[in-house]
Amino acid sequence: MNLLSALQMRMDNKTKPIGSLGKLESIAIQTGLIQHSLHPVIQKAAILLFAGDHGIAATGLVNPFPQEVTAQMVQNFVQQGAAINVLCHENNILLRVADAGVNADFDPDLPIEHCKIAKGTRNYLHGNAMQLFQVHEAFKTGAELVKQLHAEGCNTLGIGEMGIGNSSSAALMMHQLCGLPLGDCIGMGTGNSTDHLLKKAATLQQVCDFHGLGKRTFSVEELLCSVGGFEIAMMTGAYLEGWKQNMVLVVDGFIATAAVLCAHQINPDILSHCIFAHTSGEKGHAAMLEYLKVKPLLDLNMRLGEGTGAALAIPLIKNAVAILSNMASFQSAGITKND
Repeated sequence: MNLLSALQMRMDNKTKPIGSLGKLESIAIQTGLIQHSLHPVIQKAAILLFAGDHGIAATGLVNPFPQEVTAQMVQNFVQQGAAINVLCHENNILLRVADAGVNADFDPDLPIEHCKIAKGTRNYLHGNAMQLFQVHEAFKTGAELVKQLHAEGCNTLGIGEMGIGNSSSAALMMHQLCGLPLGDCIGMGTGNSTDHLLKKAATLQQVCDFHGLGKRTFSVEELLCSVGGFEIAMMTGAYLEGWKQNMVLVVDGFIATAAVLCAHQINPDILSHCIFAHTSGEKGHAAMLEYLKVKPLLDLNMRLGEGTGAALAIPLIKNAVAILSNMASFQSAGITKND
């Protein structure tokens, strides 16, 4: 009997009607497959949050909030003042923040991962966002941070982000990788006005025309060079390493899923380790999920980022695994099973 069949049999023998716990059952079985175990466990769950700035954000063309908000939010994470801090604290999840490329000089003693590639990407409206060696450095750095967490005993990882303007980068990448019209990929981001959205869409169409997005083939590395962000590149490397380490990868929202799209282009098997936390309220995310043929756990109309959706999903995953591990079987409980 293979592992999948054995896990399914174990779940079906619990004291309940078959399938009555719905997605909890499939999550538990998926976790067992990821961990190659009939007795999976969620251990030292963590959120790894990557922060980075985007050159185009300095223009104000795609974002109503100023670029300096990225650095201010990193300070807020350190001071335990953000939504992700609250959710991680309430659910006993480790939060680790990484400076992937924030346009600021942080105190070296600030308790974050100091792995800045550069002070933000370049403005991709007029050139490439980054150079190829920077993409490779970001991949490597993301992987190293995941290796470190794994060495500390973490086997379940949510990946979050912070970066003013990064929904634009994610929309451009989605347009290229999913082959969908640009207009179907662009949402409000951090904005909330129609005027902002129209300006953002017009600007991103100029970016597409400049780089030839949607008109030619790009490798993932080329696409990140053209319109990516340091935080998105690090997230991609982190996902790829998490797969290598047989970790449960809890995918957050729009930007996090854009990084999964990149990782999926490099390693299609990565989806076997991914549990998608929620459907973001950001336009385009549902289409991303449909492209990947995956179904998320939650739909709360959230579009904050930071890994907040992943932090809410991790307790559900822990509960699902606990059902498989701790619930009595018909035999152990002495209950007659209806075959």
